[in-house]
Amino acid sequence: MFNEKVYLLKVKKEAEDILLSEGMQKEKYLRHHGDITCYQHSLSVALVSLYLADKYKWRINEKSLIRGALLHDYYLYDWHVVDKSHRFHGFIHACKALKNAGRDFKLNDIEKDIIRKHMFPLNITLPKYRESWIVTLADKIVAFKEVTGSILAKLFWKNTIKI
Repeated sequence: MFNEKVYLLKVKKEAEDILLSEGMQKEKYLRHHGDITCYQHSLSVALVSLYLADKYKWRINEKSLIRGALLHDYYLYDWHVVDKSHRFHGFIHACKALKNAGRDFKLNDIEKDIIRKHMFPLNITLPKYRESWIVTLADKIVAFKEVTGSILAKLFWKNTIKI
């Protein structure tokens, strides 16, 4: 069962420095999918990653899983803004996130792998660690929910509100 409070406490315990950092605070103002911010998305990916690891009883480095999940989209720009540097966002943002995260935090090999490879299969390098695979899967689950929820919400409101 998904117990959000338990997972939030774990995230806070293992990564409060990340949550309170200037970069993560900036993510609260960067749109990701629909009306979801990068901060909300990254936190959701961390929570779903913990849930998957618990549900399937996978042995993991929980701290690295959490920290890598929170930093997987730490690219710190609004990719919706038309700009040449954002043109191949889907292919390049993992490297930008890793560069920023490495600048702002001390990362271990698992955390680096999570950030660098979370866009598999769009980025073709296979994740190396179990934690990387979990975050990659959680990222797809969360993104799918965010995108389809936004589309469904727009369809719902468009078809039900008459002015």
